Amino acid sequence: MIRIARYALKALLLFIAVSIVAFTLMKLSPIDPVQAYIGADASVSPEQRARIAERWGIGQSPVVQYLKWFSALWHGDFGTSIIFRQPVIGVIRERAIASLSLMGVSWLFSGLLGFLLGVLAGAYHNKWPDKLVKLWCLTLSSTPTFWLGLVLLILFSIKWGILPLGLSAPAGKLAAEVSLAERIRHIILPALTLSLIGVSSIAMHTRQKLAEVLESDYVLYAVARGEKKWTVIRRHGLRNIALPALTLQFTSFAELFGGSVLAEQVFAYPGLGRTAVRAGIQSDMPLLLGITLFSALFVFAGNSIADVLYHTLNPQIRRPGHD
Repeated sequence: MIRIARYALKALLLFIAVSIVAFTLMKLSPIDPVQAYIGADASVSPEQRARIAERWGIGQSPVVQYLKWFSALWHGDFGTSIIFRQPVIGVIRERAIASLSLMGVSWLFSGLLGFLLGVLAGAYHNKWPDKLVKLWCLTLSSTPTFWLGLVLLILFSIKWGILPLGLSAPAGKLAAEVSLAERIRHIILPALTLSLIGVSSIAMHTRQKLAEVLESDYVLYAVARGEKKWTVIRRHGLRNIALPALTLQFTSFAELFGGSVLAEQVFAYPGLGRTAVRAGIQSDMPLLLGITLFSALFVFAGNSIADVLYHTLNPQIRRPGHD
């Protein structure tokens, strides 16, 4: 219970801190919220502008504006999106389903592939499989997400015609008419882009950890007794590298969310990342603030899960009073 209360307090403090920083940055930006609400090409009378400004409390001090905004947040009112003319929380909920599906598939695939490549590289440390995996991981880690997405799009959609160009469903179809197979076909390319980018960190980390385990005294003793390499890895290596790899994978939520913004733009995937870019370009401040808060809590959730797993599955670092 103490641990749960501590995480809840951390989440609350993070929410307050991010809301203050995000609100301050929005106030310092050159965006005119009234004009953004009206539209760039539209015009209204000075009296109407004054009524809108009075309703939003724009003439008040920034502190008063923030307190009113945060009070509304606390009661579940994130405001109304200027672009969609809908409550922000509804827009986030709808787009989050698509984004979480994309990030979930990418997270799972990159973790499994990265772990397997890391085990392969660590087992053949400083040999040609290790050098090949290192070269591939270093190349991927230095490759921009949007560039890799464009290459995959050119190859699989334009040149070979195997997969669709983008979107999360066929154009012109209602959501209720889209089959599961069609959704899977549309998510393959953006998920593959995010997965390949995320493979390098988990693979290199696992490689280094396994190499250290294989050089330890108890493993050298097991080999001296006649145990085969892969038997030693299965018995002694995997259980020592699985927990650090899992922890690292959960802490990669920030990179995953950041990569999804670029991947969604390339493939026109209707998720939170693409919506955030659109909100920024069209000066939709309520929606942009809402997505910022959601992304901060999303990353916090990943780090918290990693911390809980590490303390739960590794009894060596448990201390009295933590549960």
